[in-house]
Amino acid sequence: MATRSRGGDFDVIIAGAGVIGTVMATLLLARKLSTAGRVAVVADRFATATPADAGWDLRVFAMSRASERLLKVCGVWNSLPPTRVFPYERMCVWDSSGTALGKGSLTFDCAQLGEPNLGHIVDGRALQWQCLQAARAAGVVLIEGVVHSVVTTDEQVSLRLHDGRELRGQLLAAADGTDSKVRELLGIGTAGHAYHQDALVAHVQTEQPHAATAWQRFLSSGPVAFLPLNDGRCSIVWSVARPRAEQLRAMDADAFGAELGAAGGEVLGACKLTTDVAAFPLKLQYALDYARPRAVLLGDAAHVVHPLAGQGLNLGLLDCATLAEVLDEAGGPGNFGDYKFLRRYERRRRSENLLAAAALDGLERLFSSTDPLSAGLRGAALGAVGKMPFVKRRFAQRALGLAGDVPEYLKAIT
Repeated sequence: MATRSRGGDFDVIIAGAGVIGTVMATLLLARKLSTAGRVAVVADRFATATPADAGWDLRVFAMSRASERLLKVCGVWNSLPPTRVFPYERMCVWDSSGTALGKGSLTFDCAQLGEPNLGHIVDGRALQWQCLQAARAAGVVLIEGVVHSVVTTDEQVSLRLHDGRELRGQLLAAADGTDSKVRELLGIGTAGHAYHQDALVAHVQTEQPHAATAWQRFLSSGPVAFLPLNDGRCSIVWSVARPRAEQLRAMDADAFGAELGAAGGEVLGACKLTTDVAAFPLKLQYALDYARPRAVLLGDAAHVVHPLAGQGLNLGLLDCATLAEVLDEAGGPGNFGDYKFLRRYERRRRSENLLAAAALDGLERLFSSTDPLSAGLRGAALGAVGKMPFVKRRFAQRALGLAGDVPEYLKAIT
């Protein structure tokens, strides 16, 4: 049960109780950067326990190796229900002008990379609950409330809630999502653009086994991905223009399954819908700054990317890991709000996240183009990468979180 504290002093106050917020809080304690009772998470609501008979959540995440290691540090990974975690071994990406596993396709296999898998598909509801449980166990103070205002001074940051309570700390971390209230109160603007697409998500039973493989086909209307689950089904993420999304959601299960099978090039045969279909609007958004004196942005509050590579949550978790590394360098809670260190975090993560955002946006533009020349380039590019082992390995290592600006302490974890 979340407490209704009357206020108090903290080393770090985190706005937002999703995966990013609770992981950041737990990480501060796991890395011994703060102590129990000195880190607070503030949110208008907190996750509830997953019912014992609940099936897979509609929202799933493809977790990288770096994310897996970070969750191990926080004591989350091994507490996830085994039935809600599935390691996938291969990934096949292909353009609509080519064929899966054939011309115009690119395949990654964990055996070729010397890895046990390419990552894990994880149930979103189970992940959020276990992250919250880990925060509770670590001694994070959970405060239910709505943020009203933020004031920063040379000595501290103050967070006032709508009911009048005031919380004071050395550092405020905004992990309150895409429409971050704290980001707005800090006066940090955003840039980007809407894709005018919705991502349709559902679970389907396919005629052919998924073979522990993540399948993604690029269409001019948007990519469609089949993510393998441990019960033999696939979780689908299908990006389409909003009018088309509304049309698809209005179809009966049989008609939707037929359209999905065609969109996927019948790679897994006929598709049978086994859940409702949910829709999420897609956009590219990035904060113009990640830091202010005594305040930083994390996760979706700082960056939102196209889901075609499943990297959104992984990027946010690397934000947490990097901020913890920078705060360790600061030498103690008294220096957590020092802008010099917060700018160091900003430089590291903003460059990495902008690179990822630009790459994903470029892929979306290239593969959605109806220009015949672009169609030829797409297939040629995928085929060329497949023939260059070094380049292919680097792509895979980046996706796994084994390359790039990854904190040193994560590299030592197995």
